[in-house]
Amino acid sequence: MDTFLWPLMVAVAWVMVNIHRFLVFIGFPDGPGIAWVLSIIGLTMFVRLLIMPLFVKQIRASRGMQLMQPELQALQNKYKGKKDPASQQRQQEEMMALYRKHNTNPFASCLPILIQMPVFFALFRVLANLEAVATETYADHDSIGPLTAALAEQVQASTVFGAPLSASFMNSSELTVKIVTVVMIVLMSVTQWYTMAQLSMKNMPDSVKNSDNPAMRSQRMMMTIMPIFFAFTGVQFQIGVLVYWVTTNLWTMGQQFFTIRKMPAPGSEAEKKMRARENARRARKGLPSLEEEERAKAEAEGRSVSSGQRVQPVRKDRQKKRPQSAPAANAGKPAPGDSPADAKADAADAPSTNAVGLTQEEIARRRYERRARARKQAAAKRKAEAARNNKNSKRKPR
Repeated sequence: MDTFLWPLMVAVAWVMVNIHRFLVFIGFPDGPGIAWVLSIIGLTMFVRLLIMPLFVKQIRASRGMQLMQPELQALQNKYKGKKDPASQQRQQEEMMALYRKHNTNPFASCLPILIQMPVFFALFRVLANLEAVATETYADHDSIGPLTAALAEQVQASTVFGAPLSASFMNSSELTVKIVTVVMIVLMSVTQWYTMAQLSMKNMPDSVKNSDNPAMRSQRMMMTIMPIFFAFTGVQFQIGVLVYWVTTNLWTMGQQFFTIRKMPAPGSEAEKKMRARENARRARKGLPSLEEEERAKAEAEGRSVSSGQRVQPVRKDRQKKRPQSAPAANAGKPAPGDSPADAKADAADAPSTNAVGLTQEEIARRRYERRARARKQAAAKRKAEAARNNKNSKRKPR
């Protein structure tokens, strides 16, 4: 494994050594101590900054997966019980088209953790070989990159609450090591669970939170399995590796909290809270609420907005290409089949309805209701005339 991971092990050692040198330069004590613990935390932050674009892609993919769940469920119901190859192929094709439509895929959310795993194992092997490097018994190498025997001895002597960075629950008989390991495993499991729970509890629309949703079932299963997995495997990890993993979980929690707060998924609890905060800020400044602004914008563009519905933004180039709506363009013009009286009423009705700021849908509805009343009155008039003619015919002398 060391042969396969050697380039990454050298890179991990290089980052740790240089962060340690910087910390000593700004005043931290040289030799064994807190500076080496902080160098592992610095390594974690360095790796997380490198994979920041992948994290952004993960958030977007997760949001796309959430928004497509109603359509995905409808597709699954459409092909439910159809096991023939043709139906299965059509289902796969429609599912891939659905992923392209929402610009997402089911594996994008796994990219950050998959990228970190080689670094994680490289750090594991660096810490595992500290004693061999310090005693100059490491096979084929007298150092791991810039991590020489003297520096390896310093890292090995550095502790976290009395537990050496290179010690683990299984390879140490010291009670301090076992207590610190258990505490850090609990922290690692809790932070891992909460990191996953943030997405499912706060950043998912209510429409996809039901128990029949396959994605929701998978999410809840992962929320249970991952902490248990880390709880059982954590006893094999060195204290330094646990420091790395707890730090990366805390970093992920902070990133997700900021992203969910500023860019929540439409229809989620986080979006409702964001809109409430924004409306409170606008109220303090005497500005209209988001709903009022969206309703006014929709009316200006000839669209209708139901209460509480979010208006999705439209790019400027698309707004320019949007054709004028048919009701607006034909306001006051006779529709096909209209009588001269109807056309005259439409011409008189259009400016009056537009003058009070009605949408084109409301104008069309009023026009329909007015014509229905006119038809009803005409039918009643014809019926009255028929009854009157029938009465007069009976009065004529034979």
